[in-house]
Amino acid sequence: MLESILSTNAANSITLEGLLLCTLSSLVLGVGVAYIYMYRNVYNKNFVVTLVLLPAMVQMVIMLVNGNIGTGVAVMGAFSLVRFRSVPGSAQEISSIFLAMAVGLATGMGYLGIALLFLIIIGAMTVLLSSTGFGEQQKTEKELKVTIPENLDYSGIFDDLLQKYTKSAELIKVRTTNMGSLYELQYHIVLADQFKEKEFLDEIRCRNGNLNISCGRVPTSKVEL
Repeated sequence: MLESILSTNAANSITLEGLLLCTLSSLVLGVGVAYIYMYRNVYNKNFVVTLVLLPAMVQMVIMLVNGNIGTGVAVMGAFSLVRFRSVPGSAQEISSIFLAMAVGLATGMGYLGIALLFLIIIGAMTVLLSSTGFGEQQKTEKELKVTIPENLDYSGIFDDLLQKYTKSAELIKVRTTNMGSLYELQYHIVLADQFKEKEFLDEIRCRNGNLNISCGRVPTSKVEL
């Protein structure tokens, strides 16, 4: 099962039966890679189709350069050029691409059983980690934006309230608004009690003259490698 179906052939020989079997296996396993990526993830069709086709493409390249050092070096140079024409991807997209390439490498060398077994193991682990709380932050951080008049000194103005209602608080940014007549303070906070958020905001309103206040999730940037 773990032996190569191409092991009995000559180094530079490719049979029609071997080519078709490897290509079909690559496409089927590519569909598996795509389904693993789509599990509990936001995706677009173009990237999913690419994941389906990528193992077959890598498999074909590996079969063609098998035993030919010069061709292998040329292909490596061509692949390195593709890197500089691609946009940065998320961590999950990069890992899915590597999974598809690993499957393509295995099928290109005729190790269909190894490719299938590897996909099952990685797929099962991906689904398990995505379904559990592994790697998730235990605390819920929020972004608090408070507008105050320019005549108020923002240094420590809300320190007592932050100490009373939050577990942690950090002043991230201060900027002027409304032609410089107002200050906007931006904090990252972790509330000590989620049910006292309104009480917390009401006390801030009494202190900032009932100007604008917003409290919500911290904007999450796309995780890139």
